[in-house]
Amino acid sequence: MLDLATLKGRIIAAALRLAAERPWDQVVLRDIAEAAGTDLAALRREFPSKSAILSAFARAVDDAVLARVPKFTAGEGARDRLFDVIMTRFDVLAPYKPALKSISQAGLPDLEMIRRMMATQAWMLHAAGIGTDGLTGFSRVSGLSAVYVGVLQTWLADEDPGHARTMAALDRRLKRGE
Repeated sequence: MLDLATLKGRIIAAALRLAAERPWDQVVLRDIAEAAGTDLAALRREFPSKSAILSAFARAVDDAVLARVPKFTAGEGARDRLFDVIMTRFDVLAPYKPALKSISQAGLPDLEMIRRMMATQAWMLHAAGIGTDGLTGFSRVSGLSAVYVGVLQTWLADEDPGHARTMAALDRRLKRGE
């Protein structure tokens, strides 16, 4: 998913590797640059902040999910389609789970990460064939964001390879959201 042949890919991979090794709030841009085999000036040309690195990672995850989402049949309901899309996202995120645990424990996200999360949820709705236009669409994106944040915490703690707790939490929250 990350193109390690590019400086951007190496920077993102280095940031995630460091986040998996120690608390995210103890990782500084200089550490990321060194781990990526570059200097701060080159890192700055690619990313102005740690949030920008995470935003690029989230976009790469979005792309991977959108490429993997199965074609849905006419008989499948919106909730079932959305369930499949979100579980696909967790499958894509699985290799980065230790890093994501560290990042999630670092505190509240900044405005850039909130915007990225909202854009991500809009794309997940589109992948499930659910519109996001107008006020109704905005409420769908906001609602899915709330569902996703709660289920993400369950997924981060779920050690079961079958993700039974995650699937149950997602199903419960999606039903409530309907």
